Amino acid sequence: MKAIVVTDQAAGTAGMTLVERPEPQAALNDVVVRIHASGFVPTEMAWPSTWTDRLDRDRTPSIPGHELAGVVTALGYGTTGLSVGQRVFGLTDWTRDGTLAEYVAVEARNLAPLPGDVDFTVGASLPISGLTAWQGLLEHGRLQAGQSVLAHGAAGAVGSMVTQLAREFGAYVIGTGRAADRQTVLDFGAKEFVDLENDVLEEVGGVDLVFDGIGGDIGKRSAGLIRAGGTLVSIVGPPEARPDDGLAVDFVVEADRAQLGEIVRRVQDGRLRTNIGNISTLEDAVAALNPTERRKGKTIIRIRP
Repeated sequence: MKAIVVTDQAAGTAGMTLVERPEPQAALNDVVVRIHASGFVPTEMAWPSTWTDRLDRDRTPSIPGHELAGVVTALGYGTTGLSVGQRVFGLTDWTRDGTLAEYVAVEARNLAPLPGDVDFTVGASLPISGLTAWQGLLEHGRLQAGQSVLAHGAAGAVGSMVTQLAREFGAYVIGTGRAADRQTVLDFGAKEFVDLENDVLEEVGGVDLVFDGIGGDIGKRSAGLIRAGGTLVSIVGPPEARPDDGLAVDFVVEADRAQLGEIVRRVQDGRLRTNIGNISTLEDAVAALNPTERRKGKTIIRIRP
């Protein structure tokens, strides 16, 4: 099969190459999926799991990408809950070969059925962004109706999901980003927008929850905006500053079939819009994943037409 592999951590995405690899086999509780579309997160190149397995052994050349939508072609021994020919989408294990390929072997529990009226391209854009937003807001942030949420990077793939879900669950959402992102953020449902390059972040006042996908100085300053009993949720590592009278949480997203189902139902009925910025083929993926200019939204690699 055709696949993108990486072998040199220092090279990052520039070290990607398109090669021929053996098709994967389904292990215990696995399925093999014929991939139709794959998502990719650029920060994967900095994740230890891209380069080593659970025992810290080198696993290069490794296939990156962890989001997929496709069709099940084989079942491993003991696999239940899915069937050959079924449309699925989901999130693959961090330390196994990923989804920038024509086929992938993945634990069945990491996948959910993809409804026939949801395009594979849309399905592949949902798992990391949607699950990160869902888990950050509802599990770790314990969001309640009537609270205020400061969503950093609200025009991005994750931030736009945070904005939409927080609004749906009754929060007042303040989105941040660059000046050019203002209308996009408001269109996704934020009530206010903060231009991080020109506005004063502290003028936002107190908020109940900060969802931080930026970190650094913005993350540190955001800790001071948390009201008593509020929460700073970070997806960029442990927060450098903590609220005086609140919680600071950092987490790594996990696959969850039930939550994937909740997310895709919202796409079906129009409550949730995905944020796709660019769609490329596998043959052109290396160039697409090494853009020469800033791109808005998520890049999706369409493996099959």
